[in-house]
Amino acid sequence: MPSKMIEMALPLWKNLVQTTKKRILQQRRLSLYNGADGYEEELIKKKLQQFSGGSINLSKEDNGIGILTLNNPKLMNAFTGTMMVELQERVTELENWKDGKGLIIHGAGNTFCSGSDLNAVKEISNSQDGMNMCMFMQNTLTRLMRLPLISVALVQGKAFGGGAELTTACDFRLMTPGSEIRFVHKHMGLVPGWGGAARLVRIVGSGAALQLLAGAARVDPERALSLGLSEETLPSSDQTRALGEARAWLSHYTEGPAAVIRAVKKVVTAGRELPLEDALRTEKDIFGTVWGGPANLEALVRRPKHK
Repeated sequence: MPSKMIEMALPLWKNLVQTTKKRILQQRRLSLYNGADGYEEELIKKKLQQFSGGSINLSKEDNGIGILTLNNPKLMNAFTGTMMVELQERVTELENWKDGKGLIIHGAGNTFCSGSDLNAVKEISNSQDGMNMCMFMQNTLTRLMRLPLISVALVQGKAFGGGAELTTACDFRLMTPGSEIRFVHKHMGLVPGWGGAARLVRIVGSGAALQLLAGAARVDPERALSLGLSEETLPSSDQTRALGEARAWLSHYTEGPAAVIRAVKKVVTAGRELPLEDALRTEKDIFGTVWGGPANLEALVRRPKHK
């Protein structure tokens, strides 16, 4: 009988899932800016692509974990213009990855990211170009943050400036011995522009965020733990071993059916970003995509004991 019940429920469940997924995906891809703000995405991408070098690599594993690698080790994985555009492309790819559950972001060559490539920054130093880059990266990192994947920044070596901002677009941060996160923007005569300040306040509170930004303070693993900026200091600073440790850490949260893990991330995103009534309605919609779904029906048959 249980198999017949599952068979009868699946068509209704699939229709509801598809409708809800379309609506949530449209909301997630909604741009923060438009033409009224002077934001012309294709023109901005064309400008950024003039500054080449490095790459953003993505591998998708069978267990539903993606590995996103910032690959520009000669410049401590600093973002060139083409890397900014490639990051957007990888985020789009991840948005369309239906079986994804988790994401680890790390840098090649035992360091995370030193921010923006200063050669590119010098060439786009006028105000409008800077604003365009700011809007482009804010859009990309907001979409990254809203992915239905549980994301982890694996911080090895240095995460400076824009690299520090990128860590805040992840759900969690893991650090290795000797690593540091540092918002160095003040020393460049700047403030964060990729959304890092707004996200940092939500992670550590306004007082701590003000200290880290105004003091351009070095945040080592111990201080990051005390601030709540990092979840754990991993045992190894070796790149391969640390990546394995990050996978093991993330597996505690991604174990189970992709539909359920993704639903968990979606309700948390809604609770964080939406007014309460809208968050409750969104939670109801997402609940409907898993209620009566395969994992739910199988659990009812199995009757798991909770200890």
